[in-house]
Amino acid sequence: MSLFISYIMPLLIIFFQSLLVMIAVLLMAYFGIYADRKIWAAVQLRKGPNVVGPFGLLQSAADLLKLLFKEIIIPEKANKMIFILGPIVTCFVALSSWAVIPFAENWVVADINVGILYIFAVSSLGVYGIMMGGWASNSKYPFMGAMRSAAQMVSYEVSIGFVIITVLLCVGSLNLSDIVIAQKKLWFIFPLFPMFVIFFVSALAETNRPPFDLPEAEAELVAGYQIEYSSTLFMLYFLGELAATFLMCAMTTILFLGGWLPPLNIVPFTFIPGVVWFMLKVAFVFYLFSMVKALVPRYRYDQLMRLGWKVFLPISLFWVVLTASFLLIFDIAP
Repeated sequence: MSLFISYIMPLLIIFFQSLLVMIAVLLMAYFGIYADRKIWAAVQLRKGPNVVGPFGLLQSAADLLKLLFKEIIIPEKANKMIFILGPIVTCFVALSSWAVIPFAENWVVADINVGILYIFAVSSLGVYGIMMGGWASNSKYPFMGAMRSAAQMVSYEVSIGFVIITVLLCVGSLNLSDIVIAQKKLWFIFPLFPMFVIFFVSALAETNRPPFDLPEAEAELVAGYQIEYSSTLFMLYFLGELAATFLMCAMTTILFLGGWLPPLNIVPFTFIPGVVWFMLKVAFVFYLFSMVKALVPRYRYDQLMRLGWKVFLPISLFWVVLTASFLLIFDIAP
């Protein structure tokens, strides 16, 4: 009995917590697809999904069933093992990153002291799944799309890293819950607004969202690194991309929008649970992501690289130095 309480019970708790987080991410992906389509339709004066189920809410379920029951086709000359592992790696990495995301106070699977480093390290591994799929397809278009994705993700991770350093200078901790608590008086979006803009745009590039979806530009690469994939394997790539997108929405919320904290510390807002505030903020950031896709045309690849290396990198580096100097001069460093 003591063995069960000491060893097995904590494992069971972690397992069920992880299962709940995974279900939450899958639900976000489900409704994220629906929201994406509805937002784009509204911008283009269309109706969007409105046939399958009430208000078209079951359209995502219909797409899921279609992908599950379609035949998995693997190219004859592809490296079959790596071809199958590519989307599995991408999806697994995207879902495992959510282990340290605090949905509310004490609502986190692993509240580790180096949570921000864990996110930065694990999310960076997603490019391996894309490279595996592009190379294993044994076709030039998937390989070109995978190479684009690798260069793009490496380029914008530098800017994201400097943005995170700026926030950490203001907090003095690598723990994501501590970052949220440090914003009780003032959300970091106000003093660090330029870094918020850089992080937001870099998150679009990091997750291959428009206008930076160069790895899957249909006018140039047909469908990019996913071109040879079908059925469940394609669905895993799609799910991994959506999970990574919502992860960046959650990170934007935690780093700049106060996480689970209410906008004003007054009675009507404080009665609402923190997890509700967190999900509303994530939904708002995802809405901004969708609006960017609907409004901004796709960048050329040289414009994408120039923006990352010649604009974001020097600005973010300058802001790190400026923030550190300000904290030292006024002796308010944590």
